[in-house]
Amino acid sequence: MRVTVPFVCFGFVVSAAYGQDAPNSAPDPSTEYSPYLADSYPNLVLFGDTHLHTAYSADAGLVGATLTPDDAYRFAKGEKVVSSMGVPARLQRPLDWLVVTDHAENLGLPIALEEDSPLLKESSWGQKISQIYAPRTVESAQKSYDTWMTDGLNVVTDPLGDVAFADVMWPRVTEAAERHNAPGAFTALIGYEWTSGPNGNNLHRNVVFRDGKERADLVLPFSAYDSEDPEALWDWMEAYETNTGGNVLAIPHNGNLSNGLMFDDVTLQGEPIGADYAARRARWEPVYEITQIKGDGETHPMLSPNDEFADYGTWDKGSFGPEPKTPEMLPREYAREAWKRGMAYEATLGVNPFQFGVLGSTDSHTALSSAQEDNFFGKVAVVEPTADPIRLEERITGRFTPNDSADDLLHADGLAAGLAAVWAGENTREAIWDALKRKEVYATTGTRIRVRVFAGCEFEESDLVRSDFDSYGYNNGVPMGGNLDACSGDGVPTVMIRALRDPDGANLDRVQVVKGWREANGTLRERVFDVAWSDNRVPGEDGKLPPVENTVDPETATWRNDIGAAVLAGFWRDPEFSQDQSAFYYARVIEIPTPRWTTYDRLVFGAIVPDWIEDSHQERAYTSPIWYSPLKRK
Repeated sequence: MRVTVPFVCFGFVVSAAYGQDAPNSAPDPSTEYSPYLADSYPNLVLFGDTHLHTAYSADAGLVGATLTPDDAYRFAKGEKVVSSMGVPARLQRPLDWLVVTDHAENLGLPIALEEDSPLLKESSWGQKISQIYAPRTVESAQKSYDTWMTDGLNVVTDPLGDVAFADVMWPRVTEAAERHNAPGAFTALIGYEWTSGPNGNNLHRNVVFRDGKERADLVLPFSAYDSEDPEALWDWMEAYETNTGGNVLAIPHNGNLSNGLMFDDVTLQGEPIGADYAARRARWEPVYEITQIKGDGETHPMLSPNDEFADYGTWDKGSFGPEPKTPEMLPREYAREAWKRGMAYEATLGVNPFQFGVLGSTDSHTALSSAQEDNFFGKVAVVEPTADPIRLEERITGRFTPNDSADDLLHADGLAAGLAAVWAGENTREAIWDALKRKEVYATTGTRIRVRVFAGCEFEESDLVRSDFDSYGYNNGVPMGGNLDACSGDGVPTVMIRALRDPDGANLDRVQVVKGWREANGTLRERVFDVAWSDNRVPGEDGKLPPVENTVDPETATWRNDIGAAVLAGFWRDPEFSQDQSAFYYARVIEIPTPRWTTYDRLVFGAIVPDWIEDSHQERAYTSPIWYSPLKRK
């Protein structure tokens, strides 16, 4: 007799028949029910920071920073840490990845001084600075910093060149990255900063490895003591890849403090840019840090007078050296102008040296990657959150002209910026590095806006609302950072953009496409197009969209999210396209106005904010461009 016993499993009644066989047949092994088996496109946006310093950097550890790379990683992963000045700190949401980029020049010097390292006793200069540092006071640390700057960085001569200092310190840096790297959950990429500053002009690069400790330890960081010439850095990078089988790239930053050197028409040796230089720069420097604490580098109001959003985070008062800033330097300092000039170089050399993508990062020297306005821990330890006026008044540029404030930029002028967003298939070193290399990345000023961009020749407006938007975009166009090589027949480039607000942040004001192009006669042009916006606004007769409402209350450092839009999507077809003109397109996504970090400081500390600092600003995201080149048409 067959006995059937019903039983309940997770709320379902199941009939178990003694002697009853399993289902007659299993599915055919070749059955492909899941529609995602063949998906290989990047489907994750991961937020990180490629530019963070700890106490291992001399200009951090000798000016108050005590936190180490371990602390930096713990903070980035969402843990609570106590800052160097004793203030508890925690991110609202963890980062997905981080690169600690301590300066290569005497990497680890503050740690060695604090530990009274025997290595320093092997060097006469090491003994000298050890004696200066010995009291372990704020004053002795500052004097140690001044000594290091005078004896080392300012003369570009390694004061510890006679001891194997980096041999000991570099493996400690890579070991910290290994400890915190957790593929799939949190990525700790290995990196450092090469701090080239000829005459005080910023040519710094962050060097980022795709590899782990085993390969990275086969070399020692190439520093400005070895050479201040970017071409020498590229030589070192090429040798690393050849000799180890690894991969490495470099990220330039702060062209706005380079006094025209970052995107110059000549090499550092004064030679005109040639095809070899252009090709090597494009290879080794695929991305550029467009925004950070020390200002925004997209464009300048003098370069883009018709762009009402051009004057954001503008730092145009000299560099870290004595040379004053002049208007002639500006075209060689900003990303948009470099992208335009790159097309001119491609026309003459056949190679575009400035075909780079963009990201944001902090350049914090506190070990705290804090890019949120209400959680901004400042540039260096001494300007961490405090009621002391130094928080706002610390001078960052203009130190060479102490009696002339015309070239001063203060910490109050600094931005709580930025973040690097990558589109990747998984949260691993390899996937994130590969996204940087192929330029499928974008920058934000600290907000976590999510942006997707595709360009193609046959997209229709109805494609903007497809359920398979991502896969369709990859299969029929190119993403940010890509090359749109040809439009057949009378095809015209179209751009599709989807933008989603930071879930913990402000609604969106608008989505724009910025186009740059080169006319047949060589003239370089640019134009900004509003393609999607909130609140049913109507462009005026001049084509300009009216500003969105500003709801910021400076007294309470609050704003309303009942304006703007949580999601904006835009479809744009180039109205002035010519098959014979080089062009680039990138998206700029603008948030509604929100309080600036200085407004929060006024609320918390009663800070007296300089009258030229606005109470609010509009944070934003910049995507890497998509390029069209008639030279690459098939």
